[in-house]
Amino acid sequence: MSLNYERNPLPLPNGHQKVLLHSCCAPCSGEVMEAMLASGIDFTIFFYNPNIHPLKEYELRKDENIRFAEQMGIPFIDADYDRDNWFARAKGMENEPERGIRCTMCFDMRFERTALYAHEHGFPVITSSLGISRWKNMQQINECGVRAASHYPDLMYWEYNWRKGGGSSRMIEISKREEFYQQEYCGCVYSLRDTNRHRLATGRERIKLGTIFYSVDSEKNDCESH
Repeated sequence: MSLNYERNPLPLPNGHQKVLLHSCCAPCSGEVMEAMLASGIDFTIFFYNPNIHPLKEYELRKDENIRFAEQMGIPFIDADYDRDNWFARAKGMENEPERGIRCTMCFDMRFERTALYAHEHGFPVITSSLGISRWKNMQQINECGVRAASHYPDLMYWEYNWRKGGGSSRMIEISKREEFYQQEYCGCVYSLRDTNRHRLATGRERIKLGTIFYSVDSEKNDCESH
């Protein structure tokens, strides 16, 4: 592990130094974690992602996140998979497009659980690695995070642009260095369905779970996740 990147100190709001980081996967979290460590921030990882299907993919992503957290000595909270609840909330949204209302529901659900845990365990700030991915709508993510935190007067959501200042590039560099598992779709079964449809329509094979990992020779430049 190396923290030898040029980084400005992170401006944690209101002088707080303790954060609960909702993590979606190791590739997106790597830069966020190293940046927080470099700034001396006390943080804990909260893994609650019931949107990830099937179970094999969920376990692959979670295990990579646990591996990196243990390597860095960061506490890791493994929350319930809660898949049935996710499907219940997604009912009627099965054919909504990426970045649409199904994704808003999904972010809301994950941030609601993150905010509840933070409130119950004394974390004044929550944030997420979701926004570092160029595949996501940062405004949509931040609105969901702020909404979840607003239910608790002692809690705030940290809206930080993890892409700026070279964050997106470092995310890829860290993923290659650590040889993280490289997911090829957002995470939910509907994203897997739509991604496979597109691949077949363009003459490509269906996604094969658990087969691609980042390396120094990787050509792909981002994780298609969460």
